[in-house]
Amino acid sequence: MTASGVFLVTRTRGPRWDDAQPLEGQADWSGHATFMNALAREGFVVLGGPIADTRDVMLVIRARDAAEIERRLAEDPWTGMDLLRITSIRAWTLRLGSLPVKGTP
Repeated sequence: MTASGVFLVTRTRGPRWDDAQPLEGQADWSGHATFMNALAREGFVVLGGPIADTRDVMLVIRARDAAEIERRLAEDPWTGMDLLRITSIRAWTLRLGSLPVKGTP
């Protein structure tokens, strides 16, 4: 088994984002939500959500490396539609608290 690390991933709204619509009103909301919920169920995405007063989303992800994150998030319908783009992937050393064991809610 390959060891995984914890990463902070920032995604930002792409040029196809419709600012006149809420999050749930964006094109293929259900496809994106289904995809992200599946990543959370398997323990790849541990935490995630929009950052208030920004165009960004923060994800806490367990992965082998940045390449795995890029590959997996490329499968998100919103990536292909240019609604969300990865803007940063940073390895994170968790010192306080704990995250759920991979694969548990």
